[in-house]
Amino acid sequence: MENSINNNFPLEIKRVESKTAEELMKYFTGEHTGFVRVGPKGYFMPHKYTQQASNIYNMEVRPSDIFVTSYPRSVFVHPVMMKRFQEENSDSERKIKLLEWVTQPATEQLALMTKRRFIKSHLPLSLLPPNLLDTAKVVYVARDPRDVAVSFYHLNRAMRTQGYIDDFKKYWKFFISDLHHWTPYFEHLKESWEKRHHPNLLFLFYEELSKDLPAAVRRVADFLGKSFTKEQIVKLCEHLSIDNFKNNKSVNYDVMKELGILISDGQSFIRKGKAGGWRDYFDEEMEQEAEKWMEKNLRDTDLRFPHLKQ
Repeated sequence: MENSINNNFPLEIKRVESKTAEELMKYFTGEHTGFVRVGPKGYFMPHKYTQQASNIYNMEVRPSDIFVTSYPRSVFVHPVMMKRFQEENSDSERKIKLLEWVTQPATEQLALMTKRRFIKSHLPLSLLPPNLLDTAKVVYVARDPRDVAVSFYHLNRAMRTQGYIDDFKKYWKFFISDLHHWTPYFEHLKESWEKRHHPNLLFLFYEELSKDLPAAVRRVADFLGKSFTKEQIVKLCEHLSIDNFKNNKSVNYDVMKELGILISDGQSFIRKGKAGGWRDYFDEEMEQEAEKWMEKNLRDTDLRFPHLKQ
């Protein structure tokens, strides 16, 4: 097993053993270079991540930066931040980048930007610049892992770069066994949850956004020091509706279809966005398995999803 560590990136990177990687690549047909585990928590990443790990960890963070972070398929609040930027930078929407997009290194593009930057990332805090929270604003969004897995399953089937070819039940096994990108899921959440009282971090739950979007918009606006009128909030909530998302070229990733990254078979990058939709995919055995897995991983923390509180 190949291990690496250097002064520019102090966390250990271990190559996933070839037997495991080869088995996974039978199901994720778009992955060709294998996988690595990163840091003491063993975050599971595609091998391509190693090309940008140091650049991301050491990127210069500016006090005016706003980061939106989450485990994949957990967030749709970034248009609130876009609205925040419209007065300051008319090009901001076009320039928004996913930080770890390894085919187009975002750190290089971000370094060239002279105006306020809005940055999205699916990396946990420990893989981002260590001075991030003390320098910039960070919004973290958590979502019920069962809904996350269902949404991610559809995305992985739709993207050629992942190309998942089996059923959801098998996919769920990979997810809870920490054999999927950015897992372990709960460690990802716990890192930000433990920092939720930091004045520069706002921790949100996807289910709260779904239940009362206007309240969530106000929380984000307050956190960013932005005031919206009631009329602006109504319009923004309309803009944030799933139907509008599907028709908005800035967020529906039609360009990915044009580039051949998304498979053009009628699947949409933006799906239903519904909380609780996982029930359509889980049989009784999977439900029980999920409950035990969640209980085990929440045992050592006071993190609780608001819609699951007793």
